Amino acid sequence: MTRSAAAIREDFRAIANMVADGSKVLDVGCGTGELLQLLRDEKCVDGRGLEISSDGVSACLAKGLAVIQGDADRDLADYPPLRFDYAILSQTLQATHAPKEVLTHLLRLAERAIVSFPNVAHWRVRGSLMWSGRMPETRALPVAWYETPNIHLCTLRDFTDLCAELGVEIEASAALYADRPARPMDAMGPFENLRAEAALFLLRKGR
Repeated sequence: MTRSAAAIREDFRAIANMVADGSKVLDVGCGTGELLQLLRDEKCVDGRGLEISSDGVSACLAKGLAVIQGDADRDLADYPPLRFDYAILSQTLQATHAPKEVLTHLLRLAERAIVSFPNVAHWRVRGSLMWSGRMPETRALPVAWYETPNIHLCTLRDFTDLCAELGVEIEASAALYADRPARPMDAMGPFENLRAEAALFLLRKGR
């Protein structure tokens, strides 16, 4: 998914803040490896990546990252349980064919999962649908409807409902904006589903 440089930086900074130093990390849908590189350089993680694009894999390998080509919908089942401390799915959940199963696999193979996605309940999206009657294009959703890879868009409420259905515990969450640092959603009051362009969740299996 194409995003502005500011959005990518803030998203990745927020994720890095959730990851403990020296952890074992799997980045699913790692793109060209910017997040893995950040985690390697700043958090000393033992990082691995899974990326569907051959161009993305090549870019990662050129950075010296351990990345293989694969599909989150098909290949996560091949990983043994609890191999990682964190499984990361950054701006990829909405592009998977079976997001519920993908989320279940993330929490099978890692102690914690970190998931971020665009929020289609954001006020710009609502306003675009209301006033133009067309599928919106926003900073978080910049691709036209006929070209977008996004097939399972959701709202913050949709995602938290899914977590409750799966018995998944939300340890932390943050609202993401294209041009501002991530902000903990518990500091935003009752309107986060309206105000957040995208969201980030730190998850673990319920105890």
